[in-house]
Amino acid sequence: MSEFDYGTGRRKNATARTRLYAGNGAIEVNGRKVEDYFPRKTLQMIIRQPLVLTKLVDKFDVKVNVCGGGVTGQAEAVRHGISRALLSADPSLRGVLKRAGFLTRDARKKERKKYGQRAARARYQYSKR
Repeated sequence: MSEFDYGTGRRKNATARTRLYAGNGAIEVNGRKVEDYFPRKTLQMIIRQPLVLTKLVDKFDVKVNVCGGGVTGQAEAVRHGISRALLSADPSLRGVLKRAGFLTRDARKKERKKYGQRAARARYQYSKR
């Protein structure tokens, strides 16, 4: 294994560049502990999902640079990045991660507003009389 394994994760407008080092389970996001960067427990759980699923929580240290999007999009981008990095560390995990859906890039994004309309799909109110 090299010094670290790398994976890029994306979700909505968020991009996470993830590095996996041999270690004892510390997760660092943008130079801060994961508990400080993502105070919500649900987001912390989302980030740890691939490590918990593969039973490698205490085997790797994770360092992530994440930018763009909102907090949920960033958390899911980190999950995607960790999954890809785990895959480059150990290709035999592919089946487990793929079944859980962690390797699939979630392509859903906010739809753009169209001209002549109030929003992406909502029209302006129409009065017949």
